Amino acid sequence: MQQNSVWRAPGMPALLGMVLAGFSGYALLMPIAPLWAVRGGADEAGAGLVTGVFMLFTVLSQLFVPAALRRFGWTRVLVVGMLLLGLPAAAHLLSEDLPLILLLAAVRGAGFAVLTVCGSGAVAELVEPARRGRAIGAFGLGIAGPQVLLLPAAPWIAEQLGFWLVFLLATAPVLGVFAAVRLGRRVDSLPPHPDPAGVAHRGVRRYLGLFPPMFLLLGVTLAGGALITFVPQFGVSAVITTIGLLLLTGLAALTRWGVGHLSDRVGAQRLMWPFVLVTILGLVATAWAAAGSGREGMLLTGMALIGIAYGALQNLTLGAAFAAVPRRDQVVASAVWNIGFDAGTGLGAVVVGLLASAFSFPPALLAAAALALLTFPLAFVRGSTRSVSRGR
Repeated sequence: MQQNSVWRAPGMPALLGMVLAGFSGYALLMPIAPLWAVRGGADEAGAGLVTGVFMLFTVLSQLFVPAALRRFGWTRVLVVGMLLLGLPAAAHLLSEDLPLILLLAAVRGAGFAVLTVCGSGAVAELVEPARRGRAIGAFGLGIAGPQVLLLPAAPWIAEQLGFWLVFLLATAPVLGVFAAVRLGRRVDSLPPHPDPAGVAHRGVRRYLGLFPPMFLLLGVTLAGGALITFVPQFGVSAVITTIGLLLLTGLAALTRWGVGHLSDRVGAQRLMWPFVLVTILGLVATAWAAAGSGREGMLLTGMALIGIAYGALQNLTLGAAFAAVPRRDQVVASAVWNIGFDAGTGLGAVVVGLLASAFSFPPALLAAAALALLTFPLAFVRGSTRSVSRGR
């Protein structure tokens, strides 16, 4: 079977089109919405609140996406989600006042919740388990592309060409509605997935297998969120900061894609523990680099290690989450996984920031390494319904 066959699986082109449009809008506004609030007179706390409200409403809304899909179907939910993510971008031009920006952030967060949960959930619906690792990798490339290109470009566009252009471009998710309709119709046309015998009577216990991959993901995204937030404050040059962030994000994208082929051959479970160790090594390296000057090489090495683990564990934990529940609960697995991802990213900024303000960055990063170490035993815990899900 050709390696690129997952790209041509029915529904995958529509999924990737929707993801490219949705994450383009997300990436453009991630640095610009807080900056717009500062132009309106908000302080640093107000600017941080813009991102905080966006992530809070993302996580809260993710809890309700599976139920919305069951009640209204994929097509309606996807269309509403893309509109909620895209339309508020243009509304920023109405005012620079913080209350309006926070309201728009909340609405966009709800739309982003739909995009993230349905995006990864659709992978499980469209591609059979034997090729799922490669499909997750392809999905990851669709996510990473807009972020690698547009996150650093957005401030330049705003300052050189105007904020209005960023807000106009950030309505891209509205264009993604067309791909969302095609994807939704494809998934809605699939036959329902009945529970395997006995699983329906397990109640909440049927989801216990989702917690190990979620906490493993939380450990590495906490590290990534901390570095993305605080590396500019490590006292290194802007060039080193840029190179470090490109190493982290670029290697994450490549590793998330590349590890999928290996995961399909040997299984996600066997591959997770080495990358937890890579996370810990990366955090120790960056902590040592932050402790003194002239250690740029070690900083870049640590960020490269974090990037490798960041991408690999995104792929592997999502595969493990899908394998831990029956087919009909794949969207629940996607919601739990995305909550782990977004919560870890937010906690990385908050926890490391609090520890750094009380002590300094090296102890804060070592504390993050200790938290990652606590998740290490979970890499050997198999999902409680794994044997059932393999039998689909």
